[in-house]
Amino acid sequence: MPDPAVPPTPPVALSALLAREDLGLRQIAGPRDTNTVIHWAHTSEMADPYPYLLGGELLLSAGVHIPEAAGSGTYFDDYVSRIVAAGGAALGFGLAPVHDTVPRALVEACDTYELPLLEVPPQTTFSGVARAVWQLMAQARHAELRRVTEAQQSLAAAASRPDPVRAVLRQLAQRIGGWAVLYGPEGAESASAGRAPDRQRPEAASAGRAAEIAAAGREPGDVVRGALAGLAAVVRPSGPGTPTSATDTAAGTHLAAYALGAGQGFVLGVAAPHRDTGDHTIASVAAVLLSLLTGEHQSGSGAARSSALVRLLLGAEPEAVAPLLGSGGWLVVHGSPDAQPCDPVAAAALGAALGSPLVDLARDVVRVLVPADREPAPQPGWTLGVSAPATARDWPAADTQAARALSRARATRTPLHRHGAHRPALTDLLSPGEAEAHARALLAPLTPPLAETLRTWLSLHGSWDRTAVALAVHRNTVRQRIARCAALLGTDLDDPDVRMELWFALRHGER
Repeated sequence: MPDPAVPPTPPVALSALLAREDLGLRQIAGPRDTNTVIHWAHTSEMADPYPYLLGGELLLSAGVHIPEAAGSGTYFDDYVSRIVAAGGAALGFGLAPVHDTVPRALVEACDTYELPLLEVPPQTTFSGVARAVWQLMAQARHAELRRVTEAQQSLAAAASRPDPVRAVLRQLAQRIGGWAVLYGPEGAESASAGRAPDRQRPEAASAGRAAEIAAAGREPGDVVRGALAGLAAVVRPSGPGTPTSATDTAAGTHLAAYALGAGQGFVLGVAAPHRDTGDHTIASVAAVLLSLLTGEHQSGSGAARSSALVRLLLGAEPEAVAPLLGSGGWLVVHGSPDAQPCDPVAAAALGAALGSPLVDLARDVVRVLVPADREPAPQPGWTLGVSAPATARDWPAADTQAARALSRARATRTPLHRHGAHRPALTDLLSPGEAEAHARALLAPLTPPLAETLRTWLSLHGSWDRTAVALAVHRNTVRQRIARCAALLGTDLDDPDVRMELWFALRHGER
């Protein structure tokens, strides 16, 4: 019998249809199996309905196709056998308007081929039966969606509890009425609840099966346990083409294995005495949550960030904790959203797009610490300023560079500006120490706000409007500040040579 090409709707139990008093259906032949289900209802008066069936149908017929001499030959045997061969789930025979009773030969054929035969009374139309099937399907679909939704909520709540991995496994086992287990990568230590490590058990030690990290629910026997561990090996990442999930059956128990998305070799295994509609969806939700939890556990990134924060709070220097976050240089990125204000979700999304979880959300800007080997790219909906690569010791200076680069990007209305994005100049040949000393002496009369205004004004070629935009102040404020700078420095800011010298000082004074 071919597998029915069933629709994406829950099946209807035949017993539920028979229980509908408004239909008055009665089963008169075939097995009375409470597990029999139908996926749809179809009416046909063809003598051979095989070409018109997909499988799983309740086939409805008034017997128009039955010849007068059908009872003395093999007609009914041929007819029923073809329905069974097509995957039909049951046959409904209408008593009107052609026949007053169900032909006895049809009853015998249905008993022989084990096809449930229903008697449809004259007052019940075939369209009424089909409508009842779809009503029951809608009820089942609603119940399934409610069950899946409740399971999703309970799994999400479990993921936020202490010991979240075991909490999620317990909730999953409860929802499927079976056993849920988390397998670690090959060679991992086992910490299975209340059992000896798998590396000490013969069935787990064979075939390179990984240890059970945690488990919950009704424990199956060793046969099922070993079969599930073997199924987990099938989905564990081993190269291109490896499946992400697999199912099997062992000792009457339904098995399923899901490779977790962290890519570290963790696998979720499920064993249940039955496989209900929605179980796969529920297990998939659990797999997503466990992927997040095991990803943090395996990579240690969450623990490393927490450790770095604690050490900083306890007085450690940034360069001492930087190795916990990764090796190499870093970039500081300042981001300003085009639509104000910025919320935590948008800030986290920007960090994810730039490839870093190290995100700081302020009132009007997001700061992200990005490894220097990840080149930031413009992001839709954001204006970005990027510092030069810096070590942990120079992070404060890089933060200032990123802020100024963001101001430049805002003023020039470009999506991204990088600090120091220029070709080598003659000033790069000067001694950094001497240049910095000269800059400090020249700019000593200016306060930081005035120096920043002057630097922005010079970088924008003396544009009052663009400088006002970059600094988020009124253009008259810019004019007043620049006039104050000229007075304190005692110089003419319209002189190109003066501007060049001041720009040189401002560039070297920020190092």
